[in-house]
Amino acid sequence: MNTTRTSLIGRSSGMSRVSRIRTLTRLTVANRVSAAYLTVVGGATAVAALQPLLATGPDASLAWVWPALFTFPAFGFVAWFGEAVWGGDTSTWFFIGGIALSALAQSLALGTAWTTLRDRRRGRLTTAG
Repeated sequence: MNTTRTSLIGRSSGMSRVSRIRTLTRLTVANRVSAAYLTVVGGATAVAALQPLLATGPDASLAWVWPALFTFPAFGFVAWFGEAVWGGDTSTWFFIGGIALSALAQSLALGTAWTTLRDRRRGRLTTAG
């Protein structure tokens, strides 16, 4: 009898985990605000990656400023961590990965704020506890 109960709890917590993953995915990429933000950051990153191939001037490397600025509040911590760990020799993969993770973190925050404001306007806000 006890094993049946444990297996039901295991199944329900597994479904809860899937539900949490779906909710995080929906908040991060599947709403208008997050999708627009990720499109802007992705476009700036694509332009920055293609700029050295297409431009011949010395300012081609300054194109990476825009993706960093679009992800700045979270990317500031990435840049600080890179400077603390590697000093002035922080590798490029760390900064590009930091831009991607910062964009996803900020997209989650934007999606959460958008959903909260939308639900509050519609009167569906529930209280915690």
